[in-house]
Amino acid sequence: MGRGIAQMAAQAGSQVLLFDTNPEAVQQAIASVGEQWDKLAAKGRMPPEQVADCKRRLQGATSLAELQPCQLVVEAIVERLDVKRSLFAELEGIVAPDAILATNTSSLSVTAIAAQLKRPEQVAGFHFFNPVPLMKVVEVVRGLKTRPEVLQTLSAYARAMGHTPVQAQDTPGFIVNHAGRGYNTEALRIVGESVTDFATIDRILKDQVGFKLGPFELMDLTALDVSHPVMESIYQQYYQEPRYRPSVITAQRLSGGVLGRKTGGGFYAYEGGQAQVPPEPAVPMVPEMPPVWVSSRATRRAELYQLLKNLGATIETGQSPSAQALTLVAPLGFDITTVAVVERLDPARTVGIDMLIDDAVTRRRVLATNPATRADMRDAAHALFARDGKPVSVIRDSGGFVTQRVVATIVNIASDICQQGICTPADLETAVTLGLGYPLGPLAMGDRFGPTNVLEVLFNMQTVYGDPRYRPSPWLRRRGAIGLSLLQEES
Repeated sequence: MGRGIAQMAAQAGSQVLLFDTNPEAVQQAIASVGEQWDKLAAKGRMPPEQVADCKRRLQGATSLAELQPCQLVVEAIVERLDVKRSLFAELEGIVAPDAILATNTSSLSVTAIAAQLKRPEQVAGFHFFNPVPLMKVVEVVRGLKTRPEVLQTLSAYARAMGHTPVQAQDTPGFIVNHAGRGYNTEALRIVGESVTDFATIDRILKDQVGFKLGPFELMDLTALDVSHPVMESIYQQYYQEPRYRPSVITAQRLSGGVLGRKTGGGFYAYEGGQAQVPPEPAVPMVPEMPPVWVSSRATRRAELYQLLKNLGATIETGQSPSAQALTLVAPLGFDITTVAVVERLDPARTVGIDMLIDDAVTRRRVLATNPATRADMRDAAHALFARDGKPVSVIRDSGGFVTQRVVATIVNIASDICQQGICTPADLETAVTLGLGYPLGPLAMGDRFGPTNVLEVLFNMQTVYGDPRYRPSPWLRRRGAIGLSLLQEES
């Protein structure tokens, strides 16, 4: 991180001094950054004269005292509060009174780091993401005593570095790591309930929502020795808030050293750096397709009827299904078993389909069985919905389908960030799309799939599970009827 920040600072025209307690690390960093510039020049992305200027501006320091003339010092050392406090106390006695001291911490409180200093108003968070030259967002974090002018200066400097600044209050996880809790933690809960496997969840979320990486691919990439401690840290700092509850799955894998790509095995096995993804189950061969009856309470019922017609299904339109019919339900948040019982349907012939998202814009369909669903009905539903070549995933019964659960959790946590006033809705959307690479900001995602639909998923899942982690945020409840991505601040 320090190397990347130094590279971008030098490219912004600053004179940069690098210091490390290990002098060899400084020289290695300077050499590494120089190689990066040489590669950019070779690709025609930086003129040779600019590379030469940048190299002249990047120098090593042999002691902290040499940082005395610096107007800005950015710390990027080990994530330990005592070590950071000690460093900042020493720096405060070296630099000018109006110099800014910035911490690149991702998990510690800026306020706590600055608490014992004489000038805490000069301290702020300046949180970059790795790799710094490619991840073009930086969180500018205000401690309790940080002067507004310090935040303005850091934001302007971030823009000079070619980055997009977003301003956040000093809360656990700031914006990006806080907003990111919903994706991985809910996926882990789904696996923990034996609803389906890692690869299927990854496929569903990539194909239905458009995520670049599934949650388990992402955790393998970042490695569990990084991601699991962040889960635990935010959970503990929020005093065991159920929304952020970590998983025993990642805790066990961390203790066993099964961390991800860098150890050659994680949620996937790796050969030659490539994930060994298990093949999808084959589409069943069904000699005779039963007629299909659709629940009157099905989500997007008209669209589901049209889809069935397009697939060549024989559709029943009576008030109740015949004794031979495959019965389709399309709930939001409820499990298939509950729907079958409440609607007085035969569970053995009842299969659910996820219709949260318009089928025309997805690249995958997801079906769910209940514990009583007959194998022939499951196979018939699978074969029917795969007739046009679109992939189909069949999962076990749970409150809410995979996409419903994960999307609703992401939107709910983002809404709570707005409720707490951690940042503006606009900065939230920017931080998540740039910092996490989501296809949409969480508020835009809620609007795309319907705020009232998201609320219905949460309310129904709260009924199914009796768990406060699905408690809808007041901000979401208040904005649900008028839209979430109204990016102006509330008066």
